[in-house]
Amino acid sequence: MKKPFKGGNKFSGNKPSGGPGKFGKPEGGGEGKRRSASGASNKRSAKGSPTGSPIGSSTGSSTGRPVGRKRSEKPADGGDERPARGRSVASKGRPGGTRLKGGAAPSRKPGAKRTGGAAKPFKTKYDEKPASLTGEVRLNKYLANSGVASRREADALIAEGKVTVNAKVVTELGTKVGPKDTVKFEGKLMSPEKLVYVLLNKPRDFITTVTDPQNRRTVMALIKNACDERIYPVGRLDRNTSGLLLFTNDGDLAKKLAHPSHLVKKIYYVELNKPLRDEDLVKIKAGLELQDGPVTPDDIQIVTPDSIGIGIEIHVGRNRIVRRIFEYLGYDVVKLDRVMYGGLTKKDLARGNWRHLTKSEINMLKNFT
Repeated sequence: MKKPFKGGNKFSGNKPSGGPGKFGKPEGGGEGKRRSASGASNKRSAKGSPTGSPIGSSTGSSTGRPVGRKRSEKPADGGDERPARGRSVASKGRPGGTRLKGGAAPSRKPGAKRTGGAAKPFKTKYDEKPASLTGEVRLNKYLANSGVASRREADALIAEGKVTVNAKVVTELGTKVGPKDTVKFEGKLMSPEKLVYVLLNKPRDFITTVTDPQNRRTVMALIKNACDERIYPVGRLDRNTSGLLLFTNDGDLAKKLAHPSHLVKKIYYVELNKPLRDEDLVKIKAGLELQDGPVTPDDIQIVTPDSIGIGIEIHVGRNRIVRRIFEYLGYDVVKLDRVMYGGLTKKDLARGNWRHLTKSEINMLKNFT
């Protein structure tokens, strides 16, 4: 893992040997040096000319094309059509390339500032525009924040007439919409908020709900500083169950992840009050008939030598399903921790902490749907 940059001359001993550098300037033989050499060549040629006129070749031949002639024109004496390598920057009419009397090119040291031309006013690459006081945004940005597509792709969707604003088809690019406008893509209502995905390593003694009438601690208190958008937990974890819990404002993804038909992988670590017997392990693997229907884990293994620690993989999302599997056979669950959810793990995520999902993780979750 690379160490973060802490200042200093980071690239002093590792400069590239050619080609465009990091900031767009070529390393080892830049444009300034080539122009300087070109100017020096013309200066020598000018001294050898009896008329003081610039010579197009460093050999002093009089067949070089005159300064300012267009590339497509031919010289009057039938000389070489190719542009001379030794012509100065003045042959292109650039600032700072004006001739002195006698035809000599002005000398300029490598790295020196060019003089003689009007300085162009400084212009930033991007113009800072004040935010709209009415909260309006461009329609393509609205669609991008809704997770439909990128802004460029959204422009194409708008032009194809697939987007409606307040029940009217809009095809004009640059259209702006406000918070009160109703935007639909192919008949589906869009959300103006940016889609957010937050992963929490939930500790025990927090309930998975947005509000609680009994004023108990909820998981929302743990992620209150995660974002400005309103996000909600996907599924539930019992008050005494710890582990991974996903929050998002992407309603479609949350609904699909919670549905068992998509086989979203969930792995739990279970600690029992007594060792799990081999015959009970066989029964769980074969499937149990609980009060609300049959249940069969995707996988189950004993992970500790004393047979108290169990790893179980299951995609069924019924209420307290893991606890009820073991309670059905006479065991009490002392500890229950969700260690994996849909391919997401607790790596580098301490208990009680949260983090935003990466783009690759978001794409991975959407592949389940």
